[in-house]
Amino acid sequence: MTTVPDSKAISEAEMEARLHGICFKTGPPRRIGVELEWLLYDPHDPAQPVEVARLEAAVTALRGLPLRSAITFEPGGQLELSSLPADSLTACVESTAADLVLVRTLLAGLGLGIAGHGHDPWRPPRRFLTTPRYDSMETYFNRRGPAGRSMMCSTASVQVCVDAGQEEPGPLGLGRRWRLAHLLGAVLTAAFANSPLREGRPTGYRSTRQALWASMDPGRTLAPPDGHDPRTTWARYVLDAPVMAVRAEHGPWTVPDGLTFRQWARTALPRPPTLDDLDFHISTLFPPVRPRGHLELRMIDAQSGDDGWIVPLAVTVALFDDPQAAETVYRVVKPLAETAGTRPAPCNPLWLSATRDGLADPELRSAATTCFATALEALPRLGASPAITSAVADYTDRYVARGRCPADDLLTPVPGKEERP
Repeated sequence: MTTVPDSKAISEAEMEARLHGICFKTGPPRRIGVELEWLLYDPHDPAQPVEVARLEAAVTALRGLPLRSAITFEPGGQLELSSLPADSLTACVESTAADLVLVRTLLAGLGLGIAGHGHDPWRPPRRFLTTPRYDSMETYFNRRGPAGRSMMCSTASVQVCVDAGQEEPGPLGLGRRWRLAHLLGAVLTAAFANSPLREGRPTGYRSTRQALWASMDPGRTLAPPDGHDPRTTWARYVLDAPVMAVRAEHGPWTVPDGLTFRQWARTALPRPPTLDDLDFHISTLFPPVRPRGHLELRMIDAQSGDDGWIVPLAVTVALFDDPQAAETVYRVVKPLAETAGTRPAPCNPLWLSATRDGLADPELRSAATTCFATALEALPRLGASPAITSAVADYTDRYVARGRCPADDLLTPVPGKEERP
């Protein structure tokens, strides 16, 4: 029997208790983080895949940089920077921006660049990393078609991390923030949609990246159903989600078909699951909002330009962490629940409209207009730097006020507004 070392089997009740304790850590919002994914490309020929040897050399060099952010790589060679938790929006932006300067400078010396697109607009998916995790993931997703492979190898995002919230009810309460994330998430999807192309051709979606998530395994990519207590709902969701892989110390990992984690715990076959298995299982679940002690908002496409990522970070933090803004925006997005209906995100009508139409959808445009105005009012109260506030104001004028999103620049460019990768 294969085992995973240094871990003991735990009961179903112990699993539920752990999920309650580690996934929602409550308290007044204080910390902010951001995870930035980028496509690596050759500026001289973006449509050509970067040779494996060049990618390997870049990975080695990048890991030697004195970064404050953690640096990792996605299966298709996408680069990811994960900031340390910061005490303020400005601190988060300044630290991450400084790391990006080091990254861009090093890559430029290697003849490479990083591009912010939600989906690779030039190249078909190609897996660069060959690890047991990604081998198993590809096998699992291939059972439902090609969307999973494209997600793994061709997508990039801006993931904003905010504290889960406090126990008490109100605009900063845990339950309110959980509901807000799933309604505001559609507005953020629409306002920052930036992936309308695949291999140079329009896909019919402003956010091809989000369309891929909507077409993948619903047991691990849909949001949990609504519930009174997010902690109980999430624990049930995790245990009832399909197992992607049963890890082995030696040899290939098993990729079961249709086995939920709860069933695995009850049958103890092919071996009893462990605490490490539960933590690994959580890492293979990809709903649009994932609780990891904090809330990880996963619905925003990667943004173009050197500092395009700052705007979704700033807007999201302002609307979640300023009490006055949180109260205002909750009232704005709450009526969107009627459009969303009962199907979970990202497969309900509201999210599908955001994915397909961006801010061309009148309801989403109206909500985004108020949300961005509210964020602009809140940013000075959060101590945001003038540069951050200015970036949000410029984005509002260029896109939100016109009912546009970055995807529209790639489909119908505005004269004199050439978009950088």
